[in-house]
Amino acid sequence: MRKRLTALVMSAIMAASLAACGGSSTTSTTAASAPAETKAAAETQAPAEKPAADTSKAEFTLTLGHINAESDSWHQGALAFKEYVEENSNGRVAVEIYPNSQLGSEIEMITSILQQSGCDITFTGESMQTYEPDLGMIGMPYLIQSDEQMEKVLTGEPGKHFEELMEKAGLKVIGYFTRGPRYITSNKKIEKLADMQNLLIRTPQSPMTVAAFEATGAKPTPMALSEVFTSLQQGTIEAQENPLAMIETQSFYEVQKYLIKTAHLRAWVYIGIGKAQFDALPADLQQVVLDGGKRAQEVEHKLFLENEEKYEKQLQEQGMEFVDVDVQEFADAMINGVLPTLTDSQKAIYDSIDALK
Repeated sequence: MRKRLTALVMSAIMAASLAACGGSSTTSTTAASAPAETKAAAETQAPAEKPAADTSKAEFTLTLGHINAESDSWHQGALAFKEYVEENSNGRVAVEIYPNSQLGSEIEMITSILQQSGCDITFTGESMQTYEPDLGMIGMPYLIQSDEQMEKVLTGEPGKHFEELMEKAGLKVIGYFTRGPRYITSNKKIEKLADMQNLLIRTPQSPMTVAAFEATGAKPTPMALSEVFTSLQQGTIEAQENPLAMIETQSFYEVQKYLIKTAHLRAWVYIGIGKAQFDALPADLQQVVLDGGKRAQEVEHKLFLENEEKYEKQLQEQGMEFVDVDVQEFADAMINGVLPTLTDSQKAIYDSIDALK
């Protein structure tokens, strides 16, 4: 009995010690509070782990929200931004991160940024056409055919024009994340364009994407990303479309059987901070934020390249069947469906990007 009581006492002491070492939890997502696999991924991007900057007396707090899971490379980029900005501002700027649509849908976070009502930074692309129609060209199907062409777009005149449009809409661009080709996932095997007829497919809240899928005969349903899994599970929709990273990190393989290799869109998202919020910072801190955006871009891109091949293998291992289709058939339908709807200024952007193939 004495031995048993001693063992119980020692167990209690050890449990109390472990609890004390754990510290308290916070509402924002930091490198310290991220899951083990997230921290492991983040640590591979930094030369050595450094003590976190003391932001207890920060002069400014920037809130960064995004729609992706903590396992996604976007979140690792966000963590890199936080670390860089807090360290290089000597704690004068604190960065709070809210992943996984905690601050709402992409459109809701953009609205919050523009209204200066809780979110300051997010990752967004073609959804910005709600505020500046020409930004919808980021979502033009089959316009960009390779990663090399995308880089020419982003670093050339089209990219400069897009950044000016973003700023006109109220967001300052401080970096960008390129994305892999978007594919359709479905519980119906789609082998040809005719199989798209009346397919209930979720799309982002992007008029151009909706028009592209309507041209295939499908019935696109705009919906926030956070609602997609449950809607697929309940049969409200039959299909969705996203890059490999989203399909994997959102666990769509659990509720979708087929991955249709349409590669209908290659695009990117900008790291956008509210113009008003950026202008409120002193010049030296503005530069820290700009440099932090570039740091986030570097970290995310390295992970993105590593993950593309890995995710394809994982999705197949998790039971998804990859289906090849006649891509030209899909391209003809989508392009011919969208081109007639373009304004003169959108058509000019189309021509400038098409010339970079």
